[in-house]
Amino acid sequence: MAEVEEQGRKPSEEFTDESEEEDSEEEPKLKYERLSNGVTEILQKDAASCMTVHDKFLALGTHFGKVFLLDIQGNVTQKFEISSVKINQISLDESGEHVGICSEDGKVQVFGLYTREGFHENFDCPIKVVAVHPQFTRSNYKQFVTGGNKLLLYERNWLNRWKTSVLHEGEGSITNIQWRANLIAWSNNVGVKIYDIGTKQRITNVLRDNVSLRPDMYPCSLCWKDNATLIVGWGKSIKICVVKERNPTEMRDLPSRYVEIVSAFETEFFISGLAPLADQLVTLYFVKENSEHMDEEFRARPRLDIIQTLPESCEEISSDALTVRNFQDNECRDYRLEHSEGESLFYIISPKDIVVAKERDQDDHIDWLLEKKKYEEALMAAEISFKNIKRHDVQKIGMAYINHLVEKGDYDSAARKCQKVLGKNMDLWENEVYRFKTIGQLKAISQYLPRGDLRLRPAIYEMILHEFLKTDYEGFATLIREWPGELYNNMAIVQAVSDHLKRDPTNRTLLTTLAELYTYDQRYDKALEIYLKLRHKDVYQLIHKHNLFASIEDKIVLLMDFDKEKAVDMLLDNEDKISTDRVVEELADRPELLHVYLHKLFKRDHHKGQKYHERQIGLYAEYDRPNLLPFLRDSTHCPLEKALEVCQQRNFVEETVFLLSRMGNCRRALQMIMEELEDVDKAIEFAKEQDDAELWEDLISYSIDKPPFITGLLNNIGTHVDPILLIHRIKEGMEIPNLRDSLVKILQDYNLQILLREGCKKILVADSLSLLQKMHRTQMRGVRVDEENICESCHATILPSDMAKPFNVVVFHCRHMFHKECLPSSGTIPGVQFCNICSAKRRGPGGGILEMKK
Repeated sequence: MAEVEEQGRKPSEEFTDESEEEDSEEEPKLKYERLSNGVTEILQKDAASCMTVHDKFLALGTHFGKVFLLDIQGNVTQKFEISSVKINQISLDESGEHVGICSEDGKVQVFGLYTREGFHENFDCPIKVVAVHPQFTRSNYKQFVTGGNKLLLYERNWLNRWKTSVLHEGEGSITNIQWRANLIAWSNNVGVKIYDIGTKQRITNVLRDNVSLRPDMYPCSLCWKDNATLIVGWGKSIKICVVKERNPTEMRDLPSRYVEIVSAFETEFFISGLAPLADQLVTLYFVKENSEHMDEEFRARPRLDIIQTLPESCEEISSDALTVRNFQDNECRDYRLEHSEGESLFYIISPKDIVVAKERDQDDHIDWLLEKKKYEEALMAAEISFKNIKRHDVQKIGMAYINHLVEKGDYDSAARKCQKVLGKNMDLWENEVYRFKTIGQLKAISQYLPRGDLRLRPAIYEMILHEFLKTDYEGFATLIREWPGELYNNMAIVQAVSDHLKRDPTNRTLLTTLAELYTYDQRYDKALEIYLKLRHKDVYQLIHKHNLFASIEDKIVLLMDFDKEKAVDMLLDNEDKISTDRVVEELADRPELLHVYLHKLFKRDHHKGQKYHERQIGLYAEYDRPNLLPFLRDSTHCPLEKALEVCQQRNFVEETVFLLSRMGNCRRALQMIMEELEDVDKAIEFAKEQDDAELWEDLISYSIDKPPFITGLLNNIGTHVDPILLIHRIKEGMEIPNLRDSLVKILQDYNLQILLREGCKKILVADSLSLLQKMHRTQMRGVRVDEENICESCHATILPSDMAKPFNVVVFHCRHMFHKECLPSSGTIPGVQFCNICSAKRRGPGGGILEMKK
C-alpha cells in the first residue's frame, strides 16, 4: 500500500510512493506528488474548500471566499474575491471559458472568465452547489442550476433575461450536482435523482441505503463515467446506474428513459470521492480505525483505491494510504476527489493539502524494476518502449544490469549481456574487456566479443588468446577455430604456440591449432605435415580446398596408412593432378597398398590400368584371392599363361579351371573339377556352359564307376544328354544311391519335355492359322483405282483419259499397279505374274490379284 509522506521535504518536491511493507513485490499503479508553487502559499494562510479541474487549468475555492485559477503546476494565474465566507462549489463548462461559483453566504455568480458578464445574485440561504451547462458557451445553452433548499434551473431567454424554474424541493438541502450532456444528477437528504433537460422529465430516484448517516457529514459523491453511466457513492455504498431508452410500447405516461442499476456493493470505508479509470473505478476513502489503547475511533490516513467493479461486489486492484497534511483533523466531508478527463490525473483535495495522483508511465515502471533489482525485466521494458521513455536510457540500464551480474559473480551471464547492451560501442567493449581482465574473467567474455564488420583492436584479441594459451589449451583451440584470422596478428600467435610446443612437443591440441594457424597464413605445406603427422581427419579437406596435390606426391603412403579408402578415392578423383604411374611408383614398396589402389582403379575402369593387370595377378593372389576370379573374368588384358602359372603354383583350382577353359583346354579343366574338387554338380554346370558332346562323354566315362556321380548325372543331364546312353553303361549289380528317385525324375523331365513340345506345337498351329486368316482377309479386300494412280512401269496415269476405250490394268497385292502391256511376259509358271518392283527389292513376289479389262 503506497504512501505519500512529507518527512521534512520542501512542499514543491515530488513524492515517491513508498510501500508500507518494504519487501512488497507488487508494483503500485499510481504515483503521487503534492500540488505546490502558489498552492503552498494559499493553503498556509487559507484552507481549500473545493476545486474543479479542467484540461487546461484548475479552479480552487477557499474557506475565506476566494477563487484562484491555477495552471497544472499550481501557479496562480488569476484571483477572484467572491465572498468573505466559504466557497461551496465551482463549476466550469467544457470550454473552460465560463465559471459558476456559489458560497456559504448565498452568493451565486456565473460569468465568463474573459468577459465578466453574466449572472450575479445573492440568496437568503446558503447555496451548496452550482452547475453550468457543459455547452454554456453556445447561445442556446445558457443554463445553470443551483442547489440550496431547492433545485433551481436558470435559463436566459431571447430578451437576455434569466428565467427561473424549480426542478425539485421539499427533501432537504441539495448537496451535490453533476451535469452531463442533457442529464442533471443531484443528491439531497433522501437520495439521488436524474433529470432530462431535453424532455423536461425526471427519470429516477435512487434512495440512499444508510439513512442513519448525517448527509452533511457524509455527503454523496456523484460522477458521470460517460453520457449514460452515473456512479453514486454514499457512506459505504457504491451504485453504478445506467440510463437507458425505454421501449416505445412501454411508455404510456412514463418518461422516455429509465435507469438500471447494473452494480451495487458495499465498501470497507466511507466514500469521499469517485472517478472513472477506463473500465475500473478510483475511490477516495475516509478511514476510521480503532486505537489499540483506547476504545474510541481515530481518523487514519485517507486511502485511494483502484477497484474493478462486479455486479454485486468489487475486486481491489491497488490500495494506497495517503499522508496528507493534518489528516488527523479532517472529516469525510473535508475530502474531495476530482479528475481530469483528458488525462489520467486525480486530485485529492483536503483543507490543507492537494495531492495529484497519476498513472505510472514506463519510466516509473522501470524505476520500480531497478529499485527491486529486476534488471532483466527493466532492460526488456526499456527496449520495448524505448521511444516513449524520457528519463532512462537503454544502454545505461544494460550497464547497470551488467554491473549487477558482475557483483553477483555471474560472469558468464554478464558477458552474454555485453553482446546485447554494448552493441557497436567499441570504447565500452574495450572497457568491459579490461574490467573482466582485472577480475580474472577474460574467458567468460571471450566468446561474445565482436568478430564481424565491427571489431576491436587486434591487441584485445591477442591478450585473450595469450590468456587462454597460458591456462586452457582446449579453449585456445576453440577460439582459433571460431575467430577469423584477421582479428589478430597471426605471426605473433604462431610464435607463442611454437614456444609452448618447445615445452610440450607432442601436445596434440597445440599441434592441431598450429596447423590451423598455418592454414590461415596460407602456409599449407606446414599445415599438411602436421595434419599427416597427427593423422587428422581434416587433411583431405585441406588438400581439396587448397589444391595441395603437388605437395602430397611424396606423401601418398602416409595418406593411405591414415585412411586407405579416402586416400584412394581422392587419388582416383584427381588423376589429372596425380597420375596413376606416379601413384604406382610411390606404392611400389607397399604392395598391399598398391593392390588397394589398383583394385579400385580396375573397378572404376577395366581398361585404364591395363598395363598393370599382369602385376595385379600376383597382388590378388597374395592379398585378395576372393576377387582374383572376378578380375580374371573381367580383364581382357591379363596374360593367361602368366595367370595360369601363378594359379597352378598356388594350387588355386577354381581359378585354374577358369583359365584352362578360357585357353580352350576344357577336358583338362573338367578333369581337375572331377579329380581335385570332386564336385559333380560343378562338373555338370561346367559341361552345360561349354555345351560340348565330347565333354559330356568324358564326364560320363569318369563317373560310370562312381555311384554318387552317377546319381548326380541322372538328376541333371536329362535335358542335355539322352539318359539312355548313361543307363546302358551302368554295370549290372552296381548299387546306386537314390536310383529310383533319379529314374522317376528322368521320366518326369521327359514327360515335361513332351508336354512343352505339344504346347509349343499347338501355339504354333494356332498362330499360323490366325495369320493365314488375317492374310486371306487382307488379300480379299478391294483396291481403289482412280485417276491419281500411275503405272509403276511407264509412270503414266493408270486409267486412260478416254474411259470409253478398252484397257487392261493389273493390280498386285502389294498395291503396285501396271498396264497389262507394260508387264513382261509370264515367268516359268504359266498364268502367274509377279510384281517387278517387289521382286527386285527381294520383298517377295506379289501375285496379280486383280485384272481390270474394259
